[in-house]
Amino acid sequence: MSARIDLHLHTTASDGTLSPAELLALVAENGIALMAVTDHDTLAGYRELAAMGTGQVQLLCGIEWSARWSGGEVHVVGLGMDPQAPALQATIDRQQALRPERASRMAERLAKCGIADALAGASAIAAGGSIGRVHFARYLVQCGVVHSEDEAFRRYLGDGARAHVRCEWPMLDEVIAWTQAAGGVAVLAHPMKYRLTRTKLAGLMAEFAEAGGDAVEWPLFPAGQQKDTQRWLAKQLRSHGLGLSVGSDFHGQDSRWNRPGKVAQVLPEGIEPVWSRWLPVDGVASP
Repeated sequence: MSARIDLHLHTTASDGTLSPAELLALVAENGIALMAVTDHDTLAGYRELAAMGTGQVQLLCGIEWSARWSGGEVHVVGLGMDPQAPALQATIDRQQALRPERASRMAERLAKCGIADALAGASAIAAGGSIGRVHFARYLVQCGVVHSEDEAFRRYLGDGARAHVRCEWPMLDEVIAWTQAAGGVAVLAHPMKYRLTRTKLAGLMAEFAEAGGDAVEWPLFPAGQQKDTQRWLAKQLRSHGLGLSVGSDFHGQDSRWNRPGKVAQVLPEGIEPVWSRWLPVDGVASP
């Protein structure tokens, strides 16, 4: 893959720490040719960049939807939608309406854990953006309750933790339909982050494909490691006729382990990359 591509990036419009303009500057510095701003359940960051222009960097309309599957939460990245599609903003408004109630309930549970003013603290960190669990995690770090965001999720905010609140997100097939109705491509985000067994992950990908999903985000595997997992994942994609996408899931400068454009460069053969719709594709090597 010669062109630098990143189709999963966040800004302060959701839970990123960089403004759209700051993100664009970093993306350009890293030599990325094609980018997608995929903030959670909002197009605000994309719209800001589209209005200001992105120079030599090609910008795709993107979003990261939250969805329900098998009693848990999964994420679907929508790419290449028409931002003027009639029903798209109404759908976004529906998603956004679920967030304030969940945030209030999380703050109440954190208060019962002895952590005061969590809603105000998370709101200040979000700075007008959509409030999510990451903002609460950053507030807990800021207050010295935990040492890291990972610890905040493990102890308080993650599934089954003391302050976790389940949100009644729409079902997986709904968000796939929303994306495609707006002319976009539906991508199952970061499949290895859900901590599912292979059987459960295979079931998720099967249902995603059956519901009309288009592609799966190919993980950045450590060099020379997890070859068996790579082969297994590639087999799943081929068997279900799914394409692949790549994205760093970059959230900000505090994410030391990743940067815009830090995505898999060696990809499995025989699986169509979604960016072939927007950029020419040259040969890719098999893991």
